[in-house]
Amino acid sequence: MLFIKKNNDELFIAQIYVDDIVFGSINNTKVQQFVDVMSQEFEMSLVGELSYFLGLQIKQLNDEILITQAEYAKNLVKKFGLENAKHCDTPISTTFKLSKDASEKSVEQTLYRGMIGSLLYLTASRPDISFSVGVYVLGTKRIIRSPVSLPLRESFAM
Repeated sequence: MLFIKKNNDELFIAQIYVDDIVFGSINNTKVQQFVDVMSQEFEMSLVGELSYFLGLQIKQLNDEILITQAEYAKNLVKKFGLENAKHCDTPISTTFKLSKDASEKSVEQTLYRGMIGSLLYLTASRPDISFSVGVYVLGTKRIIRSPVSLPLRESFAM
């Protein structure tokens, strides 16, 4: 849940996700007031400047904030056992077609759904892979409805 408080030129933002809260403002007094109020109601531990949150790596510079998911992507490769899989360039050709696995092996639908969700989350910081992920999602929609699969490792290796 996102909360925004704006007074004149001052902005305070708080993001709550389950039991984690990320908050900030250019005005340090507003930040301290928020910490004081929240500490009276909840047990809190402050970890300082935000550097990692929900799979996002965050780097704060003087005039910009950089957000990446490099570690998240590396962890996906390991999670799905794709360290040695072939990869393709992104964005892929608009004429790229996924092909059916000739062996017609059955698939673990939960695994495919997990891959799709993970890829969709990754597009939040990687719009350059959105088309490739979209092609994959459309191709796997058919697979999830039927027990015949694409070769798992090859189809996921983007």
